[in-house]
Amino acid sequence: MVVLRLALAAYLVLLTAYSAVVIYHHGWNLLPVFFGDIAAMTWPGQFNFDFTGFLLVSAFWTAWRHRFSPLGLALGILAFFGGMMFLSIYLLVESAKARTIGQLVTQRAAQAA
Repeated sequence: MVVLRLALAAYLVLLTAYSAVVIYHHGWNLLPVFFGDIAAMTWPGQFNFDFTGFLLVSAFWTAWRHRFSPLGLALGILAFFGGMMFLSIYLLVESAKARTIGQLVTQRAAQAA
């Protein structure tokens, strides 16, 4: 679990730095570029379309862990639009509650009573 947490933390730092540089040079205008590449039917578009599948799986898994509650649905939306920036933070927080990686991945979050 320690290795996973270190990897998540390192990736979060690197992704944040990389994103800051991209935003500085190109602004926040991601969606037209992202969907424009998909519409152009190019390799970058194929990658973006493939990546969208990973975002959907991440969103559904996050919502499922929270039993599709209002919180789970909100976190699912954040997972879809936040990508690895969201998921790294989410997994770091949730890994503090789990004892093994298996529990982290398969255990559903406790439902509030």
